[in-house]
Amino acid sequence: MHTKEEKLEAFGRLLDIMDALRERCPWNAGQTMQSIRPMTEEEVYELSDAILRGESAEICKEIGDLLYHMVFYARIAQENGDFDIADSLGRICDKMVFRHAHVFRPDGSLVPEGEAPSAKEIADTWELVKAKEKGGNKTVMGGIPDSMPAILKAMSMQEKARGCGFDWEEPSQVWDKVCEEMGEAREAIDIAQRAGVNGAGPMATAAGNDESDSPEAAHVREEFGDLLFAVINAARLYGVDPEAALSATCSKFRRRFTYLEQNTLHKGRSLKDMSLAEMDAIWDEAKAKGL
Repeated sequence: MHTKEEKLEAFGRLLDIMDALRERCPWNAGQTMQSIRPMTEEEVYELSDAILRGESAEICKEIGDLLYHMVFYARIAQENGDFDIADSLGRICDKMVFRHAHVFRPDGSLVPEGEAPSAKEIADTWELVKAKEKGGNKTVMGGIPDSMPAILKAMSMQEKARGCGFDWEEPSQVWDKVCEEMGEAREAIDIAQRAGVNGAGPMATAAGNDESDSPEAAHVREEFGDLLFAVINAARLYGVDPEAALSATCSKFRRRFTYLEQNTLHKGRSLKDMSLAEMDAIWDEAKAKGL
């Protein structure tokens, strides 16, 4: 591993490279925060994929890609006279010192070693500590981006609520809520169907109007949202990453459906000409093969 001096040198090299690119590369010089934002989102997902696969070399590469983007944003801000990378680093350092009073004194020096709170005690008061920050979010949920993917947004909200003590006392208690929401979703569907709302595909009125025209369809969406939120909460309480779990299930479905599709084509048939029972039989073959 590298020394602290070598790490600082490597970071300095990245800053020098960014300066040269902004000054001498037409493409880099033409970028804005808005233009590179979608690429940053892609890099975040690439890092996430590498972590899920446990590929150390790829994780290393993707961390570098993200660092490049962070330096890019800071360089653009510097050119605009807003702030530079030192300001960003200073903000995060000050924030971490403030939030970890059991580790740091206000001046940044280390607190003498002694009895520290448990990890659970720290987590249980985390959001309350954050709420005291100068210049921080005015509400606990205020820092959650609207554009965040829904599963991650639900997880973040639930974790923030937990940090204020608003959580189930025992994980098993969540199942009653899941069952309650499932019942309400089924009831909403029954009401929509009695009202003549077509539930095939995106919910729409019997007249085929936009789904927003139907109160029944809106109610179904609301109840499905509540059900999904409750299931995500259950996963969180049992230490399961719902995003990773759903991603793994999607991969499994892709493998099995591809097997079904390939075997159907191999027999010179089309999926739309097969019965559900015939497709289920091939699906079960895929399961038996461990796909």
